Amino acid sequence: MKVTLYVIAGKRESKVLWSIAPEIDYAYWLDEVFRAEVEQELEQFMHRKHGLTGGCDGAGQREDRKRGGVAGNQVLGRHGLKRGSDEAGQREDRKQGRVAGNQVDGRHGLKHDSDEVGQREDRKRGRVAGNQVEAYGDVGDRDSERLNEQVAVAAWSEPLPLGMASDIAGRWPSSGGPVSVEEARERLTRLVSEAVEADAGRGFMAKLKPQAHAMHVREPSARIAADGARALAAEACRAAALLQGRALLSSEALALLAAVGAAAPAGAAPPAWSAAARALQLAALLGQLRLGGAIAPQPQPPLLRWRQALGAKPRQQLRCQRCGSAAARMRRTPCAACGRACAYCEACLTMGRSRECGLLIHGTPNMGAPTRISAPTPSRLTAADNLAARLEPWKLSPAQEAAASAALTYIEEGPAANPPSWWRRLVSRQRNTPSAATQRRFLLWAVTGAGKTEMMFPLVESCIKRGGRALIATPRRDVVLELDPRIRRAFPQATVVTLYGGSEQRWEYGDITLATTHQLFRFRHAFDLVVIDELDAFPYHNDPMLHYAADQVGKQEAETIYLSATPPTAMRKEAQRGKLAHVRVPVRFHRHPLPVPNQVTIPPVRQMLHKRNLPRTLISALQRSISRGAQLFVFVQQIRDVEPLVRRLRIVFPAIVIEGTSSKDDERSDKVLRFRDRSIRLLVTTTILERGVTIAKSDVFILDADGKLFDDASLVQMAGRAGRSMDDPAGVVYFFASARNRAQQSAIRQIRGMNRIARKCGYLL
Repeated sequence: MKVTLYVIAGKRESKVLWSIAPEIDYAYWLDEVFRAEVEQELEQFMHRKHGLTGGCDGAGQREDRKRGGVAGNQVLGRHGLKRGSDEAGQREDRKQGRVAGNQVDGRHGLKHDSDEVGQREDRKRGRVAGNQVEAYGDVGDRDSERLNEQVAVAAWSEPLPLGMASDIAGRWPSSGGPVSVEEARERLTRLVSEAVEADAGRGFMAKLKPQAHAMHVREPSARIAADGARALAAEACRAAALLQGRALLSSEALALLAAVGAAAPAGAAPPAWSAAARALQLAALLGQLRLGGAIAPQPQPPLLRWRQALGAKPRQQLRCQRCGSAAARMRRTPCAACGRACAYCEACLTMGRSRECGLLIHGTPNMGAPTRISAPTPSRLTAADNLAARLEPWKLSPAQEAAASAALTYIEEGPAANPPSWWRRLVSRQRNTPSAATQRRFLLWAVTGAGKTEMMFPLVESCIKRGGRALIATPRRDVVLELDPRIRRAFPQATVVTLYGGSEQRWEYGDITLATTHQLFRFRHAFDLVVIDELDAFPYHNDPMLHYAADQVGKQEAETIYLSATPPTAMRKEAQRGKLAHVRVPVRFHRHPLPVPNQVTIPPVRQMLHKRNLPRTLISALQRSISRGAQLFVFVQQIRDVEPLVRRLRIVFPAIVIEGTSSKDDERSDKVLRFRDRSIRLLVTTTILERGVTIAKSDVFILDADGKLFDDASLVQMAGRAGRSMDDPAGVVYFFASARNRAQQSAIRQIRGMNRIARKCGYLL
C-alpha cells in the first residue's frame, strides 16, 4: 500500500502525518465548512449512540490518548495537531484529559480549547461544534491571535510506500517545533531523500518518480458539499463503531464492513476499498480509529530519546504490530503493492500476511463509553451472605464456592485495592504498553477435574450484568467447541460468539466470546473480563506471540483470570511469593483426594520392544486394572512407539480391545468415543490426550516417565485422567521409568500438596 505523506505546519507546532485518502485530510484541515459538518455529524452520532450531550472524548478514547504517539500510527484526535510520538512531559496532561480549561487530545491530536460560554466571538472566527480547531501553544495560553492561527499543509506530490512513510514520520523532530510552510517543504524533501538513500544502502530501494517534490497544498483537492460531508461522517462513524475493539488488516476490515454493510446505508452494495478508505481516514481524523503500519519501527525507549534530540539517527528496529514479534522474525521480499522490498512477519503468517506496507486498523475501545464497567458497592462485595446467594444457583461444591467467591471479590473490588507495582508501571511506560501497567491478573489454580468451567460462570455473569464483555480463550479448538453448548445453556439470554479457524461467526460481536488463542490477534482492548483457560497447554505455553495477543485484548483495567491445574513455574513462584493474586482449589468436585502416583522401575520402552517379553511388573499392574473393570490409559513419549506397543499388548491381552492413537491419527476422535463407551478397553496414546478427555473409571500408566518430553506439568495432567468420576474416585496411577528424576518428584509433590491443603481446609469427605 502507498500513502500520501504531508506536514501540518503552524507557528508553534508541526508534525508529519500520512493518509490513505489525502483528499479527506486536505478537506478536514483546509475546509472549515467540511470540518464543521463532519464534527456536527459526529456529535449527533455520539448522542444517538451513548446519549452524550457533548464531545466525543469519552473515557473509552482516553486510553488511546494516554499512550502518546508511536511514529507512523495515526489517531487524529478531534482537531488535533499534537501528533506522533508524545514526550514524557506531555503524557501526564493527556492522562488528566482536561487541564486548565483545555481539552488535550493525545496520539496525533491537536491541542484545542474546550467550549466555554464566554467565547462566542472565538467560535464565530474559528470554532467548530464547540471546539477550537487551530489552537497552539501551552495548554493554558488563550491568546486570541494563537486561537485564530491557521495551519498550513505541505505534502509530497507522489504516494510513498507505507513503510517508508512511517519511517519518515518517525524521523520528524519529536519536539514538533514551529516551521513555516517553506521550511516544512525543505525538511520533508530532505527526509524523503534520506529515506531513499537508506533504502538504496539496504538493497530494497523504492522507485520514485524523478519529478516528485514537496508541494504547498493551498486548498482541498475537491470541495465536498455539506450533504456529502455528513454522509461521509455517518459512514465513518458506522465503520468505527463496528471496528471497535478490533485489530484488523485492511483486507479483514473490508471483509467485516462488507459482511455487515457498515460503510454504506442498509441495502447498499458492499463498499470498495476506495470508499472504505475515505470513511476509515475520516474516522481516524475524528479520533475514532487508529491507522498504522502492520510492521512498523519499534519506538525508542524514553531513556534513549536524547540521542535523537542531539541529531543521531535512530536505528530502525521493526516490530509486528499485530503479534509483537521483533526484527528476528521479519523477512523481506519484493512487494508489488509498494514497489519496495518490504518486510513481512513470518511468526503470524498463518493469520494473514502482516507487511510493512500493510495497514493495521485499531478500533478505539467503546466510543464515548467508560473504559471500566461499574462495580458494585464495597458493602455488597464484602457481604458473605450476599455472595453466597449469588453463587447458590450455580450449585458449586464448598471448594468451588470458596474459589469463585475469592475471584468475584477480586474482579469487583476494582484496581484501587490492587495497584500495580512501580516497576511494572515503569516497564510498561518504556515498552509503550500502558495497558499492562494496570493489568489485573488472578490465578485460579485448580486440580484436574475440579470443575474450572463451573467456577467461571459466576465471573462471566458478574461481567455481563455490569454491562461488560467477557472473553474465554483456550489454546485448543476442541475445548472451544466443547464449551460452546455449555456456555449457551448457562447464559441463554446472552449473545455468544464462538471463534476458531473457519468459524461462521468471525465478524460477530457478543456478550460472551469463546475463542482459540490464535483468534485474539484480531482484537485489541475489547473485553472487560479475559479468561485464559489451560494457559499451560500447547500451543499457548511458551509462545510469546500468543502471550502478547492475550495481553492486548483486555481494556485498560480489565481483569485477566488464568485457569490452570499446572501453572508455569514462574507463575507458581509469583503466587507463592504473594506477587500474584490467586486461589487454590485443591480437591475435585466429588471431594475425594487425588490419586498419588506409584513409581515402578522398568526398562525404557524402546528396549522393551526389542525384547521377547514385556516386564512382569508392567503386565501384573495392567492385569489388576483390567480385572477390576477399569479403562486403561497407557501414555508413551514417541508416536513411533504407539503401534509396536499395541501389537505387543494385543498378544498379552487377547480378550480385550486394544487400540492406539496420536496426533497423526485421523481416527483419533472416533477412538476416543469408543474408549469412552468402553468398546475399547486399553488405549495407547501420547500427550495429545493428556488433557480434555474424561473417562469414567480409568487408570493411568505412564511409560518412560523420566523422559525429556514429560515435564512435571505433563505428568500431573496425565495422572489427572484417573479418579475423575464419582463412582470411582480412587483411580490408580503408575510412573514407569528406568530412573527417578526431578519432574516425577515435582509432580508427586504437587499432588500430595493439594491433598494436604484439601484435608486441612476440610474439603475431603
